[in-house]
Amino acid sequence: MGSTIVGKLVLVMVTILGLWASQAWSRELHDATMRERHEQWMARHGRVYEDAAEKERCFLIFKTNVEYIESFNQDGNKPYKLAINAFADLTSEEFKASRTGYKRSSSLRAASMKPFQYESVTAIPSSMDWRKKGAVTPIKDQGQCGCCWAFSAVAAMEGITQLTTGKLTSLSEQELVDCDRSGEDQGCGGGLMDDAFQFIISNHGLTTEANYPYQAVDNTCNARKAASTAAKISGYEDVPSNSESALLKAVAHQPVSVAIDAGESDFQFYSTGIFTGECGTDLDHGVTAVGYGTSEDGTKYWLVKNSWGTGWGDEGYIRMQRDIDAAEGLCGIAMDASYPTA
Repeated sequence: MGSTIVGKLVLVMVTILGLWASQAWSRELHDATMRERHEQWMARHGRVYEDAAEKERCFLIFKTNVEYIESFNQDGNKPYKLAINAFADLTSEEFKASRTGYKRSSSLRAASMKPFQYESVTAIPSSMDWRKKGAVTPIKDQGQCGCCWAFSAVAAMEGITQLTTGKLTSLSEQELVDCDRSGEDQGCGGGLMDDAFQFIISNHGLTTEANYPYQAVDNTCNARKAASTAAKISGYEDVPSNSESALLKAVAHQPVSVAIDAGESDFQFYSTGIFTGECGTDLDHGVTAVGYGTSEDGTKYWLVKNSWGTGWGDEGYIRMQRDIDAAEGLCGIAMDASYPTA
């Protein structure tokens, strides 16, 4: 009887050890596969680490992010998908530090007393896509420079310039990064779209991308290139804060600079669909609203142009849910919008 009990205990122990070994092997296999994926990802994106310690740290971040992305997509309960992109080895904090750069002014909005020219507009198209109207240049990439504010302002200016002249010209963000030190604007250190518009007005225009190409770093202002202006604006206006209906009136007429809270993982890895994810109103990123519409299932959305390259999002764009319960809009999109005037 005793030997039978001992035998059963041995069998149980062997089974437990076997299961433990199997689970350990599965974990090792999973890590090995994940390491292979990390190596492939590094090769694809040209990522090189300083040393083995940094590589291991970034691998663990990559692993965590990939597992989150795959778990999210398998759940299938949201109207948008995530994807492993060039930012997969960055924490949310690291990502925000290098890829955003909007600095909301601590003072009152400079143009707050100016009239909102679209206030009395009543006839609004059911949808708008300024790309199809020829008023949006191809997606650009700010790189590891916190000058989203410059890309947002330039995209809005490219739009109004095309609408008034009939010509779509890629304008220079680097001129703003190097030469604009008005208000909050500090190159890669962050800035504000309204201050960029103010600089462009004071400078009597902005030069082209071709003449003053983007470098993704702070350089000394090239006054000669900056003097060769290719497009001008007469002023700018702020959209009334916390009003998606007012923002709709503006976007129906031209591309509009908007600020959003882009600090969450779902935004970092957004791929397709209508973004309805969790986000706050801690505005940290300048982008450009270039349209709006309604999906087949009736979800209203904003069409937003970003400056993180075509490898992010839906070929560089994101559709964000529109007309939510909160007055400030999803991710604060209606809090601090503005546009240049011809």
